[in-house]
Amino acid sequence: MTRSAFLKSIFLAALAAFALAGRPALAQSHALAADAQAALKALYAGSPSAQALGEKALGVLVFPSVTRLGFIVGAQGGDGVLFQKGKVAGYYNTGALSVGLQAGIQSYGYALFFMTKEDLHYLKSTKGWSIGAGPTIVIADAGAAKDVSTLTGQKGVYGFIFDQKGLMAGMGLTGQKITKIKQ
Repeated sequence: MTRSAFLKSIFLAALAAFALAGRPALAQSHALAADAQAALKALYAGSPSAQALGEKALGVLVFPSVTRLGFIVGAQGGDGVLFQKGKVAGYYNTGALSVGLQAGIQSYGYALFFMTKEDLHYLKSTKGWSIGAGPTIVIADAGAAKDVSTLTGQKGVYGFIFDQKGLMAGMGLTGQKITKIKQ
């Protein structure tokens, strides 16, 4: 087996693992909800801006762990929980494929804060939300997140990335999609 065929088979196995891991069973749903709640609590502890947004948001979609890996071609995926008024309102999956100059593996979590009824309705009513289509997402970085008033007075969807681990280097084109998981 040549080196390129070996790398290709490893990559295809990783993609298959992502595809199979995207549908949590009922028992796993409770563990996912607990993980998402713990991740959100940790995010709030480290970012007063995120907590202020959470208090005003109509819904918060939390992906406690998204795994990304790649070598030229990459994939990422993970499961998350939508919270409304502190209660579980649904389970979602995020996944993406990318092509470009990249190598490595990393995991991270992210939370999306839905500030309007229209944006939350869009998430719940579509068969799959491709990031870049539909509502605009503002990623809150350390500079913007320091001044809570600049975030909470605006409409839209706000994203916070947290708990990054591993090493992923490179650049490429990524298409990410969020899909509701049927329970």
